[in-house]
Amino acid sequence: MLDKELLEILACPKCKGDLEYRPEENVLICWNCKLRYRIEDDIPIMLIDEAEPIEEGGVHGVHGQDSEGA
Repeated sequence: MLDKELLEILACPKCKGDLEYRPEENVLICWNCKLRYRIEDDIPIMLIDEAEPIEEGGVHGVHGQDSEGA
């Protein structure tokens, strides 16, 4: 699980926008760019070339929903 302080400062490297943390999927999602950044061994892989595109219906859950309380 990522540290809360780290989550507060992380931003999408492409658009500098907010990221949604999904601990159950071990990813960070940028809805602006429709990219998913994986997390390996509690280290976010924030390389644009390594990000996976999000396709329609490809990510479960509500768009932009905050998963911290879930």
